[in-house]
Amino acid sequence: MNSQIQQQFDDANHIVFLTGAGVSTASGIPDFRSANGLYTKDKNAEYYLSHRYFVTDPDGFYQFSKQNLYFPAAKPNVIHTKQAALTQRGKAAVITQNIDNLYETAGTQNLIDFHGNLFQVYCEKCHQTVDWQQYLNSRIHKACGGPLRPDVVLYDEGIKQTNLQQSVDYLQAADLIVIVGTSMRVYPFAGLLEYRNPHAKVIAINQEPLQFNFPFTMVQQDAVEFFEALRV
Repeated sequence: MNSQIQQQFDDANHIVFLTGAGVSTASGIPDFRSANGLYTKDKNAEYYLSHRYFVTDPDGFYQFSKQNLYFPAAKPNVIHTKQAALTQRGKAAVITQNIDNLYETAGTQNLIDFHGNLFQVYCEKCHQTVDWQQYLNSRIHKACGGPLRPDVVLYDEGIKQTNLQQSVDYLQAADLIVIVGTSMRVYPFAGLLEYRNPHAKVIAINQEPLQFNFPFTMVQQDAVEFFEALRV
């Protein structure tokens, strides 16, 4: 661990972590866009995760989601737990693209699931919240016969306004922004950086180098190794 980077974490009062699929790969959850990712292996994956497909072929959407998105046995790794520890001290917030519930399991405070959460399921007919295990048994709500769906943002759906506004608020208050496990190429998530506090330091931790049009520190390293070494 670079002592200067450790010092930036120690000195910061308002850290914002911007995170993506690379955070959860160490927990055994495959990512989407790498060489072995879901989108690489199945060229139709984005369509299968669209609102249009959900409406036109609900059974197909249900089967695809069950087989490719749910990993209920996965456990948080050191990236989740150390970020969670910083949030529990009131020192950090997390804005994640991940929908796998691992940040919740790790006890993360000040958390924004930017794209929703697979493990929060509701009925589209009666709007009742339903246990995710019930959803994995059937996509039909026993109580009213309505269709169940996970509360995630599908392609051709908009981000919740409350998530957008809270994310902007966190970034404008940040004095340190840490990008972890994401290429920052998917919008509107990538566009959040435009709302950052211009005085905030920015660190990116990623296996592949990232490019931004502002000064930042690139840490080209496995995020697990980085967070194992980080003192919180």
